[in-house]
Amino acid sequence: MNTYDAVIEYLYARLTMFTRDGATAIKKDVDNTLRFCSHLGNPQTKFKSLHVGGTNGKGSTSHMLASILASAGYKTGLYTSPHLVDFRERIRINGHMIEEERVVRFVQQYQPLIEEIKPSFFEVTVALAFDYFAKEHVDIAIIEVGLGGRLDSTNIIRPELSLITNIGMDHMNLLGDTVQEIAFEKAGIIKSNIPVIVSERDNSVAQVFQNKAAEMESPLCFASDRLEIIDSKRSAHGLEVCVGVVDAHQKKTWTMELTGLYQRKNLLGVLTAVDELRKQGWDIDDTSVQNGLLHVSTNTGLRGRWQTLSTSPWIICDTGHNEDGIREVVNNLNHTSYRKLHVVIGAMRDKDLSHMLPQLPTDANYYFTSPDMPRSMSSVDLFNEAQKYGLVGRAFSSVWEGLQAAKLAFEEGDLIFVGGSTFVVAEVLKYSDK
Repeated sequence: MNTYDAVIEYLYARLTMFTRDGATAIKKDVDNTLRFCSHLGNPQTKFKSLHVGGTNGKGSTSHMLASILASAGYKTGLYTSPHLVDFRERIRINGHMIEEERVVRFVQQYQPLIEEIKPSFFEVTVALAFDYFAKEHVDIAIIEVGLGGRLDSTNIIRPELSLITNIGMDHMNLLGDTVQEIAFEKAGIIKSNIPVIVSERDNSVAQVFQNKAAEMESPLCFASDRLEIIDSKRSAHGLEVCVGVVDAHQKKTWTMELTGLYQRKNLLGVLTAVDELRKQGWDIDDTSVQNGLLHVSTNTGLRGRWQTLSTSPWIICDTGHNEDGIREVVNNLNHTSYRKLHVVIGAMRDKDLSHMLPQLPTDANYYFTSPDMPRSMSSVDLFNEAQKYGLVGRAFSSVWEGLQAAKLAFEEGDLIFVGGSTFVVAEVLKYSDK
């Protein structure tokens, strides 16, 4: 294994992956990660961090925070998952992906340990990220939870701050059948005496977070109790959001590069996190916050969040892939003007389609596809399920074929939307990069 491609192929072939293998790849404890990191000298203790969890929005929130901290002059690590095109997207410093040779060197050096411990793909990736951040002496790293929280491999850090975005119905086969059970797993990232912010107060689960925070003696606040969205509008510069302080005559307008309307909820959590970091002594002025929000993609490489891929034909993609994610996609579509809507869509077999498909518009043309991975639902099965909810279209054997058919049907004034699964978006991004 002397090349980057050979190393990545080894990791893919040798290790279990949730994105490919589903629930069987999940290790329901952090023992492997602790053991691996112990051999590395416990790098997770050698850099400061923020821990970001939640059902939806944790990726966007992580990227926004990383962009803001980098804009403020801090050497900022960022660990996220999954990647869309390149494995190295998962591990960045100030927006730059980890070098290929660093990945090769790490796997070569620790291959005997990998063979001995038999960690999952995710566990190795977490260990690699922590080792890289420690050796590069980052000022701080934003660490996104992979799945859940309590038993997630990332949950061996002791961060400066924990942030939880929202709670929704996703991965129920692993996290629980109710929002309260899912919230309990997400609340598992709350550490003793470490401040925790929950972006959105949801009264159905608020008590779960309050109980956990009380148990851990951790200061807790709900961002939506402190801040509120007064107004928002899309402009040539991005999404302009006027944010007010609850019960005070203070407001400020922020311009966001990420124009999905769901980013408004994420923004409240991000701004509250910035305030908490300032209290801890971090030097982050409003100019750095605004620059960070306005240049997230440039500063961090974020893609796939209500992203315009082309204007002729007009194609927008979004990685929303569960009940709440689809609801936000539909909300964005409802605030977008077009003549006819074409939807290129795919899904994983373990998704609860009964809560996703009914939300989609019935007056669109659908192109049902199947991403090239074992967990994918076949396009024919997706087509059959969608018919139950009045969604009309055709099944295609690949994402590429579905996208080409949508382009052929496209007329001036139409919109092609690509989504339903992170992996549908990933394949389209690969095509667009060629």
